[in-house]
Amino acid sequence: MSKKVLSVLLATAMTASLLVGCAGAAAPAADAAAPAATEEAAPAEEAAPAEEAAPAEEAPAADAGAGQKVGVAMPTKDLQRWNQDGANMEEQLKAAGYEVDLQYASNDVQTQVSQIENMINGGCNVLVIASIDGESLGTVLETAKAAGIPVIAYDRLIMQTDAVSYYATFDNYMVGTKQGQYIIDTLDLNNAEGPFTMEVTAGDPGDNNAKFFYNGAMDLLKPFIESGKIEVKSGQVDFEQVATASWATENAQSRMENILSSNYADGTNLDICLCSNDSTALGVENALAANYKGNYPIITGQDCDVANVKNMIDGKQSMSIFKDTRTLAAQVVKMVGQILKGEEVEVNDTTTYDNGKGVVPSFLCEPVFADINNYKELLIDSGYYTEADLQ
Repeated sequence: MSKKVLSVLLATAMTASLLVGCAGAAAPAADAAAPAATEEAAPAEEAAPAEEAAPAEEAPAADAGAGQKVGVAMPTKDLQRWNQDGANMEEQLKAAGYEVDLQYASNDVQTQVSQIENMINGGCNVLVIASIDGESLGTVLETAKAAGIPVIAYDRLIMQTDAVSYYATFDNYMVGTKQGQYIIDTLDLNNAEGPFTMEVTAGDPGDNNAKFFYNGAMDLLKPFIESGKIEVKSGQVDFEQVATASWATENAQSRMENILSSNYADGTNLDICLCSNDSTALGVENALAANYKGNYPIITGQDCDVANVKNMIDGKQSMSIFKDTRTLAAQVVKMVGQILKGEEVEVNDTTTYDNGKGVVPSFLCEPVFADINNYKELLIDSGYYTEADLQ
């Protein structure tokens, strides 16, 4: 067997193996000016269980992208997950034969705009963008649209522009429902007498996903709040009250320190900390370590960052939603290939994600949660982390 054939088979097998957790139907390849979809799908909160991985022959061959360039714009290196997203995307796009321009914007909107402008001027054939602020890219994406460059919004929906061709993400509403259901099941809220105390720490108001996470959890937990079985001592329940600018750990920590000193310094136990992701959960955990002496609460999270998994092992965090970025990267590589070949682009949701200019055809991967009982299977056995990473 020649080396070229062997490399093709290896790249094919690698990409196909990572598609577990994603399933969908095809939609017409959209150009930048007119994103469209032909298949109807259930809303995110009704997403069906994942199907089997796509067969190997459907994965892009190693030379499929020869001569074509993909721009990948990531928001920041400050959060572990974006480093993993960018690295996985770059690795898999290069394995498929594409030239890759990967940029991180240090959470600065103007920097990201400039990077995207350079990608457009630098001859990129497709743009994959995880936006910093979902409503700040309209002007630069009009330039991409005028140049006929398709845009895939990656994990964060880009708002108020018709220049977005597709959206690839995890089922963000389901992320919240899994966090809420974990709390319900762990405390047996349907049967327990209560009351239980809870504080909520949500995400960045500039990130469209943050409200999906929040709504998914609160849609399940609000009935318990309204009945009095859950009490929010701070009185801060609305998204605007519990949002965390930039998803910053220090912002979450400062707010939780204030909540603890005002509401729990008298020895009142805090039973639940609903945190939308791991960076906010880490801030809450830091505040608890320094300012709280009661029984340790249930703490939710998302992304399975190393520091949070270590806290999970140490009993300082209860669970974290696991979104395997290798899976999402593999799906985006597949979508890039379908766009550039003029093929039907695989989507599985054409009803949920309206960016203010229309519903963007989307591919949703299904998240799962990790806790002390299954983290080894999900994170170590799958090769996402090594044992040494979590020491």
